[in-house]
Amino acid sequence: MSQDNLVKLKSASGHIVWSRKNKKKLANAKLSLKKYNPKTRKREVFKETKK
Repeated sequence: MSQDNLVKLKSASGHIVWSRKNKKKLANAKLSLKKYNPKTRKREVFKETKK
């Protein structure tokens, strides 16, 4: 699989999750997803950062 679509998502508490991004649909938009954070044991917003 290609590493081009791979993005790094980081929460406010510093937990990092890797995910894939559809470049055709989200060309220039930053990705933000609500995911579970095991450090805080809550669902938090993860925002796209640099690799």
